[in-house]
Formats: sequence, C-alpha cells, structure tokens
Amino acid sequence: MVDLTACPICDAHDHAPFAQKDALSVVTCRGCGFVFLAPLPQPGDSTALYDDAYAGTTEGYFAKVDKKMRRSRGRARRLRKLATGTAPRLLDVGASGGFMVQAAREVGFAPQGIELDPKSVAYARAQYPGNDFFHGTVEAYLAAHPDAAQGFDIIYCAEVIEHVPDVNAFVAAIAQAMKPSGRLYLTTPDIGHWRRPKNIAQWDAFDPPAHCLYFDRASLTRLLAKHGLRILRRDLALKPGLKVLVGKA
Repeated sequence: MVDLTACPICDAHDHAPFAQKDALSVVTCRGCGFVFLAPLPQPGDSTALYDDAYAGTTEGYFAKVDKKMRRSRGRARRLRKLATGTAPRLLDVGASGGFMVQAAREVGFAPQGIELDPKSVAYARAQYPGNDFFHGTVEAYLAAHPDAAQGFDIIYCAEVIEHVPDVNAFVAAIAQAMKPSGRLYLTTPDIGHWRRPKNIAQWDAFDPPAHCLYFDRASLTRLLAKHGLRILRRDLALKPGLKVLVGKA
C-alpha cells in the first residue's frame, strides 16, 4: 500500500506548503526538499487520467509527428552507440504514439513499447505495425513477462516519471528490467533549473495532478540511488529539464 502523504524520496511526513492549484496542494518535504503533490493520486487514478490523454491522438504530442520522429531518430542513433551486439533490446517506458520505438527499430534495436493510454497504443499499433506495444504499466509488463527481467540493454523514459504516483515501484521495475550493464536514458522537468519561472504558475510543467512529482538533480539522484541506480552523465538542457544517462551502481 502506497502512503499517499509520505515523501516519495525520504518517507518523511513533515511538509511545508509550496503552491496551490485549485483545491490541490503541492508541498515541499522538510526532510529532503522534494516537491510533490500531497496527497498523491491513487496509483489507479493514472489509468483514468491517461485514458485518451491526447484528445484522440490529435493534440499535444501528436500535433507534429514529423518533428517528433526527427527528435526520436536523433536520440535513437545516440543510444545505439551505447549498446553493443546485433539487435540490442530497447524498452520505451511511456511509448505514446510509438515514435521512439519505430526510430529505435530503424537503427537496429529490437524495441518494445509500454504505454498506459489506450488511444495512444491503438495509434502506435496502426501506424507502426512492425513493433510491439504493451498496454499498461512497466510493473504490469514485467509481471506478464517475467523473462524480461534484466533483459534490456537500453531503457528510454522521456517525460513520464513526473506523472507516477508510486514512483518507487516504477523505478524498481525499471531497474529490474535493465541488464547489469544496461543504461537508462531519462528526462523529466527540472524544478531547480535556473530558467524555471519564479512564479511557479507560469511554468508549463507545473500541472498537478497530471504532474505530481517535481524533481531537481539532487532528488532524482537520491531516488535512483534507492534502487541501485546512479547518474553517469547529465546532458545540457536549455529549457527547465533534466536529461540523464543512468547505469546500475
């Protein structure tokens, strides 16, 4: 059972108010400084929140498919340099419309996509039928495919972790899926970034309850360490975001 009021990083219950949006309270943990929505959503609430998250795949992430594919292909080429052998395995956690999965296949990966939004899964399956997309969470995927444990050379997780109420179960599942020599490439908004608006309401990444966790470098490092992972490299982010390459400790 997830404690929806405890800090996901240090488990403390001593919080200070950070910001309010409508009836939702975002707090700062007095123990470690982590910023999060309190109480957190129920883990099952994500299923309802991400049922048709992109307006029938006509808005948001689907608005400029060509642009998304160009960015995905660039990242896939860079990630391919990190994996050796023929057809290394890549897991895209939060595959959306399948863009990264398709780009990964084009550069020689054997990719697998996981996505919670059923409309996105349907779109990905229709547009990129040569790939496999699992509808559900990474935890559910591993439960359904126990042979996938320690099976992936590269795990890609872009702009997903900030949405996850049970983030410890989420990161534990990702660590379980990684090979001992595997790599995780993870991106998320950075609340500690120097270009983040001082008025938090003006920051486009401040979006509770969809975004219920607000990481900076220290809090992300600490969360990953709880699950035997460490940041190997941090890429430059001109916008308020974290882009990190992660390995097993």
